[in-house]
Amino acid sequence: MFGRIILSWFPIAPDSAMASVFSLLYAVTEPVLGPIRRVIPPMGVGGMGLDLSPMIVSFGLFFVRSIVCR
Repeated sequence: MFGRIILSWFPIAPDSAMASVFSLLYAVTEPVLGPIRRVIPPMGVGGMGLDLSPMIVSFGLFFVRSIVCR
C-alpha cells in the first residue's frame, strides 16, 4: 500500500516498467481501497483530492493485528 501511495505522487508513462509495477500494486490494493473510497470520497484540499482510504485501511490493519497478536 505504501508503494502505491508513493507512486501516485509521480507521473508514470504508460509504457514504462514503473507502469507495470503500479498496475500490479493497483490490482492488489484496489479491492480493499475501492469500497472505502466509495463510502468516504477524497476530500478537496487546496484544489487537490486527499484520499484518506489508505490511512483508514492502515489503521484497520493495525487494529486487527493488535487483536490477533494478543
